[in-house]
Amino acid sequence: MSIDQLISEFVGSNAIFVSLAAFIIISIFLGVRIVPQSEKFVVERFGRLRAVLGPGINFIVPFLDRVRHKVSVLERQLPSHSQDAITSDNVLVSVETSVFYRILEPEKTVYRIRDVDAAISTTVAGIVRAGIGEMELDEVQSNRQQLISKIQDQVAHAVDDWGIEVTRAEILDVNLDQATREAMLQQLNAERARRAQVTEAEGSRRAVELNADAELYAAEQMAKARRVSADAEAYATQAVAKAIADNGLEAAQYQVALKQVEALTALGSGAGKQTIVVPASAIDAFGEAFNMLKGRK
Repeated sequence: MSIDQLISEFVGSNAIFVSLAAFIIISIFLGVRIVPQSEKFVVERFGRLRAVLGPGINFIVPFLDRVRHKVSVLERQLPSHSQDAITSDNVLVSVETSVFYRILEPEKTVYRIRDVDAAISTTVAGIVRAGIGEMELDEVQSNRQQLISKIQDQVAHAVDDWGIEVTRAEILDVNLDQATREAMLQQLNAERARRAQVTEAEGSRRAVELNADAELYAAEQMAKARRVSADAEAYATQAVAKAIADNGLEAAQYQVALKQVEALTALGSGAGKQTIVVPASAIDAFGEAFNMLKGRK
């Protein structure tokens, strides 16, 4: 007897047991579902939502329950989208945006919205146009973070019924038309020229102030020097006057003779020092000075 005949005879005599074993194996295969960590399975029974299976081993009723949707819960990024908007000061801008989101409740996402990406893109476009329409061009460029926060909050509120969480919204670029760019460039150049003129004027004013301060300081120092010189001269005059009062006419003659000697010494050390000028009374002046010195001893 061949092997095929043996198998046919065995199956024929144990058809019920073989069918039961096959049914059990198929039931186990259909009833056990292993869900990856990055996904969730949406299970239907007769076309109606039955359960949402999380990561790990899950059991369903074979032949009745069916995994209809396998939804990834990883964070997703919408393709960069550009839309036109008009600011409150009537400037046309082209705004390029990008949105990141993830699905938290797959049962809402698969049953309430058909195309999630298109719905989010449309919502973002409307919110961006409305937000920019309330701002001037300078505010759009300087307060970009404020606009991003506003977009993210409004988008998160709008997609809440879809079981989606908006994790981040970004404004990648704000583009202007050529005419507006040229006008802004002219304005920027004019502002730079104005700042340069203001800086130059400030520098000139500061230089004048410093010059005046320097002249005032020099005048003050000169006045102080004159005052010190006058004090010294007054002190010397007072000393001479006291000496004359104490010693009489001899002290005055001594001072006159001393001044004559100092004058001759200065004259001899001047530019014309090769020529010596001696007055007729020079010898007498020296003699009188020495006689006075002897008299004081």
